[in-house]
Amino acid sequence: MDLGLKDKVAVITGGSRGIGKGIALGLAKEGCRVAVCARNEDELMKAVDEIKSIGTEVLGIAGDITRQEDVDRISEEILNKYNKIDVLINNVGGNKRNLFEKTTLEDWEQIIDLNLLSHVKVTQAFLPAMKEQKSGSVIFISSIFGRESGGATLSIYNSSKSAMISLAKVMATELASIGIRVNSVAPGSIRFPGGSWDKRCIADPQGMAEFVKKELPIGRFGTVEEIANVVCFLASDRASLVTGACINADGGQSRSLI
Repeated sequence: MDLGLKDKVAVITGGSRGIGKGIALGLAKEGCRVAVCARNEDELMKAVDEIKSIGTEVLGIAGDITRQEDVDRISEEILNKYNKIDVLINNVGGNKRNLFEKTTLEDWEQIIDLNLLSHVKVTQAFLPAMKEQKSGSVIFISSIFGRESGGATLSIYNSSKSAMISLAKVMATELASIGIRVNSVAPGSIRFPGGSWDKRCIADPQGMAEFVKKELPIGRFGTVEEIANVVCFLASDRASLVTGACINADGGQSRSLI
């Protein structure tokens, strides 16, 4: 199926590794012109080279999107180069695990800033361009643990990921009449080289085999390519009726009925 994304301009935050890089590669394969940003410039440039090998136009900009000055610089450079933005993927994220009573206010501020407020900054920076062109697709990469309990030690992560889903829903309502769609994607357990699940599988293969058997009905971890496929669809006009939705991509892992 031709998704009609050729020559669209797509911006991906946290695009140097893992799910973010997978999404950037997926959009590039669909013909998008891709702009990726990340904090680690060395990793970012490696990702840029990999994306370039597909044969599409790529722009890599190093920066920390928790900093307003970096967001301003990144958005200005992208809009000056392309004069538009069609797709925004809010992907940056992180976690600090601990029992709630042992979390600190600094822990909360750091992860909320990274998982939520950074996306607020970036979206507000690009939204005027989307409103002017009266079109665009904004996608937040949340988690199944934004939709349901993730268990002990995940109070900060759950809260931030739930907030992303809620923000996307409200934005979708506000922007639908001017042609801008806003959705979120909730990945389950995704394994990629160097990621947390990959490290656990290497450190405890037997324990992870039991986890897969108990928690993953599909019988395996998900891949970044599978998340990218969902995102590419949502980014395209093939999903023209889809806005305000949160799409699970989890191989049946989650237990939420909604």
